[in-house]
Amino acid sequence: MRDVAIIGVSQTKFGELWDTSFRDMITEAGLKAIQDSGIKGADVDAMYVGNMSAGLFVEQEHIASLIADQAGLNPLPCTRVEAACASGGLALRSGIMAVASGYHDIVISAGVEKMTDVVDPSPIVSTASDQEWEAQQGINFPSLYAMIARRHMYEYGTTREQLAMFSVVNHKNGARNPLAQFGMEITVDQVLNSSMVADPLRLLDCSPITDGAAAAILCPAEDAHKYTDSPVYVKASTQASGTIALHERKDITTIDSTVHAARKAYKMAGLTPKDIDAVEVHDCFSINGLLAIEDLGFVEKGKAGSFVEDGMTEIDAQIPVNPSGGLKSRGHPLGATGIAQAAEIVWQLRGEAGKRQVKDIEVGMTHNIGGTGGTAAVHILSN
Repeated sequence: MRDVAIIGVSQTKFGELWDTSFRDMITEAGLKAIQDSGIKGADVDAMYVGNMSAGLFVEQEHIASLIADQAGLNPLPCTRVEAACASGGLALRSGIMAVASGYHDIVISAGVEKMTDVVDPSPIVSTASDQEWEAQQGINFPSLYAMIARRHMYEYGTTREQLAMFSVVNHKNGARNPLAQFGMEITVDQVLNSSMVADPLRLLDCSPITDGAAAAILCPAEDAHKYTDSPVYVKASTQASGTIALHERKDITTIDSTVHAARKAYKMAGLTPKDIDAVEVHDCFSINGLLAIEDLGFVEKGKAGSFVEDGMTEIDAQIPVNPSGGLKSRGHPLGATGIAQAAEIVWQLRGEAGKRQVKDIEVGMTHNIGGTGGTAAVHILSN
């Protein structure tokens, strides 16, 4: 197996992109990543694109062919990767494995979702849950995560204010990210007084409906300096599965797939949580941000609330969490999220993150999950 490097990344602006089509977004992301890497389109051997549900959001299937065609890369082999909200993370992992195996030398891993072209995206998003036991009974993702939040509050004394503080930190970082959907700071009081969605979760606890795309260029580590002076190396790429429905879990306050993927990632990289200088976690709801901090091993189970309250997740603190603004502030275009997380860590490791730059960063991590944790992908990157 060969070591793998990321030599270029890109992300479109995230948001409600009414004037930009599905194909325009992914083409923009791919071309910008190619330009960032210093390669030519003709150098690319394959493409893997994460996408959850173009068929329902924009009534377009067979998107791999469409994307290769639109980008002018035919007859390049292009493969769609689907794992709900973890589609981007798995597209990145697919590209890494293709290069590591020696089957391809230069690969584009990308992600895209166009979510705002439907009147009500909630039923589409809910297809990532258990249809028979959850969605068809009227339980959507806000209510699923609300149950997790209530149990975490009951078991560990996590407070409503601590959940709000996680959103506040995200927006503080996102205000420094020009590509973020919601680039403004918020207060704890604003979170607590925002509209109720599913008790105890309020509007400002929830990630938004987002359009956007992102891309990364991969190559063998030994060749990386042919293209860039600042390659980022893949130290670990792991994936794990968990139960798709909450009622089948022993403990709904732990995302087992995250725990298993993280353990494998630390072992693969030869590192521990203490070696991670910044992490992009999958905070589709504020409670999932707290679970991620715990399940990735940064704090003991039940301690994330006080950890956030003590300021330990700020950019200049013990473990900077979501310097991009996370899903809450940067936005959450389902299939693109995992790639956007990787792009943020690459920019951080290259020292190109501007006002949200983490000082002296050498190792970063991304954490991308599908649904309520039926799939988890974890990556560790280093400069």
